[in-house]
Amino acid sequence: MSRLVDVVVVGSVNRDYVCRVAVLPAPGETVLGGEASVGSGGKGGNQAVAASLLGARTAIVARVGRDDDGRALAKDLADAWVDTTELVATSVRTGLAFVMVDATGENSIVVAPGANELLEAATTSRAVGELLSVGGVLVTQAEIPPPAFEAAIMAAEEVGARAVVNLAPYRPVPEDVLALCDPLVVNESEASGLLGREVRGVDEARAAAAEIAGRCRSVVVTVGADGAVVGRGSAVDHVLAEAADVVDTTGAGDAFTGALAAALSAGTDLVESVRIGVRAGTYAVARPGAQASFARAAQIGVGTLHARP
Repeated sequence: MSRLVDVVVVGSVNRDYVCRVAVLPAPGETVLGGEASVGSGGKGGNQAVAASLLGARTAIVARVGRDDDGRALAKDLADAWVDTTELVATSVRTGLAFVMVDATGENSIVVAPGANELLEAATTSRAVGELLSVGGVLVTQAEIPPPAFEAAIMAAEEVGARAVVNLAPYRPVPEDVLALCDPLVVNESEASGLLGREVRGVDEARAAAAEIAGRCRSVVVTVGADGAVVGRGSAVDHVLAEAADVVDTTGAGDAFTGALAAALSAGTDLVESVRIGVRAGTYAVARPGAQASFARAAQIGVGTLHARP
């Protein structure tokens, strides 16, 4: 039986420990928090769930520990219809994220990578080659070791799949790897790191997209409540976001990237796929949590991208 899927996510999975606070603490300051919760996250896990909930057959390539956090992550992914065959348990503890969310929905996050650091280049190359073919979509992010990250992108190129690369957190990437991104997805901070100058607001994001598009196949610069800017060749488009009452921004960028990948895997063009991603991100910020805030297709008015309800 064929194992081929629409979207393969090579990335991090973390158990999120979240506390709501009135104001994020300054250096050296202690504040009293409010509600505390535990959930599943990590950029890879989040993006896989976001794609799967929109109907894309989605598999994840990741590492967890043989612990309660790892088992909880695996269950939450499977409950969201994500193929966890390549989610391997190791002797190193599961990755953890410690998240504080303030009254405006802004967050501060510290990640202890744990088992995520064990993801290897040979593993990602094999898994991508077995799970994707022409027309499939790879999604990867920079929360995993650079060799695994780069090998996944190269493997997608070899099988004729599209590489959606979320350069988060920012780190330098070889130009030959950057050239394969389609699109490269960055926020204003990550675009700033890539270009070596500050990128803030829509106008600067448009200029950044035009410049970065010369180094990869396409680029998307997200600008928060202002939506996203898309660069392809000499064309630059701005996709607006609808207004939202922000509750929690945790995972919103991952909701965007996962939805974008699901749309692309269904044959949707890039600008329309970005529009779907923006809707998914807007839906997420109006609800608490990461994966718990992600939408199904009907909830963001985009119809069925794939066969799953």
